[in-house]
Amino acid sequence: MIESSKPSTMVGKTNWGKVSGDTEELVFLTGPNSRFYDFRRAIRIFLECIRGFRAFHFIGPCVTVYGSARFKEDHPFYELGRRMGRELAKSGFAVMTGGGPGIMEAANRGAKESSGRSVGCNIKLPKEQKPNPYLDRWMEFKYFFVRKLILAKYSYGFIALPGGFGTMDELFEIAALIQTGKIRSFPIVLMGKSYWRPLLEFLRGTMVTQGTIDSQDVDLWLITDSPEEAAAHIRKRAIEQFGLKAQKRPRPRWFFFESS
Repeated sequence: MIESSKPSTMVGKTNWGKVSGDTEELVFLTGPNSRFYDFRRAIRIFLECIRGFRAFHFIGPCVTVYGSARFKEDHPFYELGRRMGRELAKSGFAVMTGGGPGIMEAANRGAKESSGRSVGCNIKLPKEQKPNPYLDRWMEFKYFFVRKLILAKYSYGFIALPGGFGTMDELFEIAALIQTGKIRSFPIVLMGKSYWRPLLEFLRGTMVTQGTIDSQDVDLWLITDSPEEAAAHIRKRAIEQFGLKAQKRPRPRWFFFESS
């Protein structure tokens, strides 16, 4: 019988090339721990969910924008994200991102420039990711899966700009939730045709052909270079499918210790 010897002080290297000083998740995600340890982690996860629900309950309908943290202000994709944030804000949506730099910052910045609501779900990483300066409200999460839950829970549309593993993970999780009926058929938009075209060719030319997905799973995705077209697509789908309309946001209740 093979037994694991897993020290509670395990330290691992990240793909960022730095050693993580926070070993808690490394231990938690590497197999069974003591029952008391796992129970305490479950309580912490529950409390992080509750904090997220309370933080974003009153922000109104959101659209989540995914994208790489690595693009600088002078990159064309940064400017595309900034324009996308502006158009979403003009359409009346709060712009929600992962709260960090790069395209996330660009989308939040565009929303602020159009006097829209700008919110972020930041994540604690070994290489510190600071919240960008264009957020009206933000929360820092410890667990990626709780962060992704919040990004999905309050959004009526999802826009993916060019990104890496994190963007792909978030995009395909939303696609899987729609495919399996766990969430409704929210609009998905891919911004940046040249970047996403090889992926679409693989999805349609290989996965659909081999029968691992159906053509309808990707036929409803919009791929465009136009923020105006993307915003119009999401606005149309949201109004027709979910009946969204301009109305006053619910007021926080003092007896629940809520704030807007």
